[in-house]
This record gives sequence, structure tokens and C-alpha cells, in this order.
Amino acid sequence: MKVNISAVIITYNEEKNIKRCLDSLLGVVDEIVVVDSYSTDRTEEICRSYNAVFLPHKFPGHIQQKNWAILQASFPYILSLDADEALSFELKDAILKVKEDWKHDGYSFSRLTSYCGKWIRHTSWYPSKKLRLWDSRKGSWGGYNPHDRFLLEPGASSSSLKGDLLHYSYYSVSEHLQQINSFSSIMARTYYERGVKVNFLKLVIRPFWRFFKDFFILRGFMDGFYGFVVSVNSAHAVFLRFVKLRDLYKEEQ
Repeated sequence: MKVNISAVIITYNEEKNIKRCLDSLLGVVDEIVVVDSYSTDRTEEICRSYNAVFLPHKFPGHIQQKNWAILQASFPYILSLDADEALSFELKDAILKVKEDWKHDGYSFSRLTSYCGKWIRHTSWYPSKKLRLWDSRKGSWGGYNPHDRFLLEPGASSSSLKGDLLHYSYYSVSEHLQQINSFSSIMARTYYERGVKVNFLKLVIRPFWRFFKDFFILRGFMDGFYGFVVSVNSAHAVFLRFVKLRDLYKEEQ
């Protein structure tokens, strides 16, 4: 079955990244929908130059914003990207083939991340399969804010595509640390609202295990200095979310 695809992107002050993302979509999708949280930079100007549907919308949370965004698309077949992501040439070809012969309810592909200019090909960051192409009638966004994911309904079929989703993540370690601090606060609040408890295992063992797994088992050491940095920061993020969760329970008491 031949289908039309809507690309859906949520943004906020993404003038540094959005052009690369939009360029990669040209000739692949039939519509580009950008839902923006009232950017103050040139994000809107750049998106409109690509004839994207640009919709300002107050940001209620990652999951909520993305679920609202897919409802604005003209077609139920959705390709969801973040503004700092782009399709590799191999992935473009794979998606074009799927457009001509859509067989499954969802398709996933590997995400390859550039960290401070270095491609990270190990740790839990790669291949890091992401379900980003799907029939929106077969599921919805879920997970824990801000680490959302699209959840296909029971019985839905899925497959994997060749090619990488290129993720241009952090341009400096300081930028990464700032986002870890921000995201760990959001994650802790989400855990708290869902009644997740914190204990010694989560506070001490899980950060240690995350580093050991990423750096040794998943061979982060093969990525050199930045493989080490990514492994340490990933463990630090786990530690912070549970420390902050503990603080939330202390405030309640």
C-alpha cells in the first residue's frame, strides 16, 4: 500500500539545528508540521521558508506536546523527528521504499549521536533503536517525561529499517550537564507523581551499574575520551534523578 507521510517536529529556539533537520526531509515526506513552544529566535522564519505548517502551542510536557502535534498532521502516517536530528542518506532510501509498500504499523531505526563533534558508536547511545515512523491510529506517545516514546497498541506489527537517524546532540560538555540537571528534575517530578519510590539500590547501585554497563559491557571505551564522558554523565543523570526524587519525598514529609 502506497502512503503519504507527515513529518512532525516540536521545537523551541532551534535555529541552530532546524535547517539541517528540514533539509533531510525534502523529497521524503509529503508534509512538514512544526509545533513550536513560542520560540524567540529565527526558528519560525526558517521553518516557514520550507513551507512547513508552523503552529505555536504552549508546552505542557514532552508527551502531551507530541500527542497534540500528531493530531495536527494531514496524514495518519507520521515520521517524528526532534529538531536536532536528521535522516541519513541510507535511511531516506529505506523510508522512500516503505512509502511505496507500507506493510507494518510502525518502523524503528538506529540513532547515531554526535557528541561534541564525535560520533558515539558504543555505550547505550548506539544503536539505540527508536520507533519514529508509524500509523498514528495504532498507538500514542507515552513513557516518562522528558524521555517519551511512542507506544504501539497490543497486536500492532513493527519492523526495523536500515540507516541511521543522525542526532546532533551537545556541542559542549557544559551544555550536556545543563540538560542533565534540567531533565533529571523533570524525571524526578514524573516519578514522584507516579508514586515511584527511591531506595539504596536505585540511589547507589543503579548509577554505578549504568557506568559499568556503558563503558565496559557496551564498550564505551572504544569511543575514547568522549565515550568515557558519556558513560560518566549517563550515570550522573541516573544518580541525580533519584536524589531529586528523594528530596521531593522529604519535602512531602
